[in-house]
Amino acid sequence: MALIMGLDPGMAITGFSILNLTGSQYRVVTYDSVRTPATLPPALRLEFLYRQLSTVLQQYRPEEVAVEQLFINRNASTAIPVGQARGVALLAAVHAGARVFEYSPLQVKQGITGSGRASKKQIQYMVRAILGLADTPRPDDVADALAVAVCHCHYRRVEALG
Repeated sequence: MALIMGLDPGMAITGFSILNLTGSQYRVVTYDSVRTPATLPPALRLEFLYRQLSTVLQQYRPEEVAVEQLFINRNASTAIPVGQARGVALLAAVHAGARVFEYSPLQVKQGITGSGRASKKQIQYMVRAILGLADTPRPDDVADALAVAVCHCHYRRVEALG
């Protein structure tokens, strides 16, 4: 048995999920998001995020944390706050004693849908179907955190098979 945390870091919203992996079976323990107060300056928003994630990490004590690698599309200026939030999330995970695993967006899409060109809606549908959820988790950051955790479980199983 292993507890796996999935993270989708962002400055405004960071999605997180915890899955219980037993053999090749996994089930959802919890999922939610951390929303940082927009009224705070960036440094204090990052501190808020760190404290909130540290609390979740302390409460659930996942052995492994899976995070999607940063993808810079067209707007590099939005990548900076996301990168800062990602750094804080990685730091919180390492400080909690978890092993960190990173996956590219392509790996996450392939791990969930079998296609590297899957749309966000397709990924959300598959996350819901794979985990047996009644509704698609909201906001999107939470569904993405679940997707990266499921992706990690799949890659972990493949590695175990050799």
